[in-house]
Amino acid sequence: MLKRLVLAVSLAAASTIAIAAPVTYKIDPNHTDVIASWSHMGFSNPVAHFGQVDGTITYDPKNVGQSSVNVTIPLSGMNSHVEAFDAHLRKAELFDAEKFPNITFRSTKVEAAGEGRLRVIGDLTVKGVTKPAVLEVKLNKMGEHPMAKRPAIGFDATTTLKRSDFGIAYAVPAVSDGVQIRITTEALAPKADQGTDKKAK
Repeated sequence: MLKRLVLAVSLAAASTIAIAAPVTYKIDPNHTDVIASWSHMGFSNPVAHFGQVDGTITYDPKNVGQSSVNVTIPLSGMNSHVEAFDAHLRKAELFDAEKFPNITFRSTKVEAAGEGRLRVIGDLTVKGVTKPAVLEVKLNKMGEHPMAKRPAIGFDATTTLKRSDFGIAYAVPAVSDGVQIRITTEALAPKADQGTDKKAK
């Protein structure tokens, strides 16, 4: 009887651990956009979109400190909707996209910041320069995705950066040093059979 009780308790504990384990979601590039906005001499506030985002979001709602973000943003996905300006942004005095083709963000800490909100601190690398960045994050939705038929999660996030910190000081201060960043993303959990051995019967 004692052995059975110990076994039951062990199984219950294992089940609890499995349920509480954080889930790692794969970012859906088709529903993810990173938008940068800045002041152009005070006359306008242009924007550039950064698509083709690749990466993962690990989220544990019970223990947000176990959550993490790992993202790569290829400059090949940068689009201001003005072809000539896109070419200008990729030049050496700005992003120098030929030499530094990707922007990366790796979280170092995730903390709760209120109901449905998080603060994600991490290392942002742009043009070969790595600086700390803080994302203010809002959880939009978490649940079964009706089209993908698997668990999904969605966030919006904002931050403000100084581009001169990353060696992109072209036309400062006429064109603002401060750049506002807005991110919206969906991410999907792995398919139920993903990673299983298909040869196993």
